Amino acid sequence: MSVNRRTLLASALAVSAGAAGALAGTRATASPVVKAAGAGAASPAGDVVGKITVGYQGWFACKGDGAPIDSWWHWSANGGQPPSPSNTTLVSWPDMAEYAHTYPTDYPDLNGGGPAALFSSWDEQTVDTHFRWMAENNCDTAALQRFDPVGGEGPTRDAMADKVRAAAEAHGRKFYIMYDVTDWLEMQSQIKDDWTSKMKAHTASGAYATQNGRPVVCIWGFGFSDDKRPFTPEPCIDVINWFKGQGCYVIGGVPTHWRTSSDDSRPGFLDVYHAFDMISPWMVGRMGTVEQADQFYRDVNTPDKADCDAHGIDYQPCVMPGNLQGGDRAHGDFMWRQFYNMVRLGVAGIYISMFDEYNEGNQIAKTAQTAADVPAGSGILALDEDGTACSADYYLRLTGDGGRMLKQEIPVTESRPTQPMV
Repeated sequence: MSVNRRTLLASALAVSAGAAGALAGTRATASPVVKAAGAGAASPAGDVVGKITVGYQGWFACKGDGAPIDSWWHWSANGGQPPSPSNTTLVSWPDMAEYAHTYPTDYPDLNGGGPAALFSSWDEQTVDTHFRWMAENNCDTAALQRFDPVGGEGPTRDAMADKVRAAAEAHGRKFYIMYDVTDWLEMQSQIKDDWTSKMKAHTASGAYATQNGRPVVCIWGFGFSDDKRPFTPEPCIDVINWFKGQGCYVIGGVPTHWRTSSDDSRPGFLDVYHAFDMISPWMVGRMGTVEQADQFYRDVNTPDKADCDAHGIDYQPCVMPGNLQGGDRAHGDFMWRQFYNMVRLGVAGIYISMFDEYNEGNQIAKTAQTAADVPAGSGILALDEDGTACSADYYLRLTGDGGRMLKQEIPVTESRPTQPMV
């Protein structure tokens, strides 16, 4: 199983190289026409419209934690062995200060001293801590990722749904199930069985997200052009309509270039995309600078939203902190520019990619602040990689301020209001 199944290795920007060069080093300065959160959306405010949703993996386990999967799940390339510099899937190192249970690895000790230990998502205290961070930082809703639950991961994923439900209830957050169809070849029948026999039961919780009075379900992966999601339009339409028949509000996690049916999108899927109640295009790996964020705002997000408006669909674009290991973050300026662009566009809601994705380096959850907090000789970058000191919770706080701007609780501004250190 590939850990980074959500990362598509070949993805083109939606602008030409010439346009990128023309915009390099510039910032938009004109005062925009700003719309209220959800303005122009097909739906009124609910648990996803007008809200900040964070993608939540909850997929880390460690040997000895009691999880049925009994491995270093998503920490190691070889899950039977502890993570080490030669056996790892980590891109960023988590800040470990608030975890009650930690598990030693085969990494060298931290540069600042102390063992290089990691957390397990299986520990209820871990999930509770994560949802407390969400509550403290204005993250309204968590989209719990659910991959093919029929194989060996199934029992662990089933129990993780229970743990997420309990934490959401405890901290006043909402959550919903986000099915990822990557490598799930029997998806058409099995996803229906899984919802009916297992996941639907969670809608009885007051913490389960609803929109327009209907429980929310997301399906991520229809229409992508890679070979891990080889579905034709017919089974995809069938699954969407089946969930609607179950009374669900259905979100589509779709390719970046869904509207033009190009690049990462298969042709012939426009009817599939237009069948969703909400469209949320994937953006990880597509851009990494402020200038590119402006290019996407102009050439992708703006026409995307116009298409959604014309078809009565809610538009929920991604906002991401950037790949820390790739040096994309610009101490928060990259993420804030996306917030600014999406709020002035008047999107229905915002999806944060992701909360705890330490495998791709685009997590907002607490992260090692300095080189002293990462294993010696690992080459893993900390939040101060560009010379600006950032607190471990900086990107949580930045997300909180982005959410307040979305909801017009603070003024709409292109100047980042969040300070890297408190």
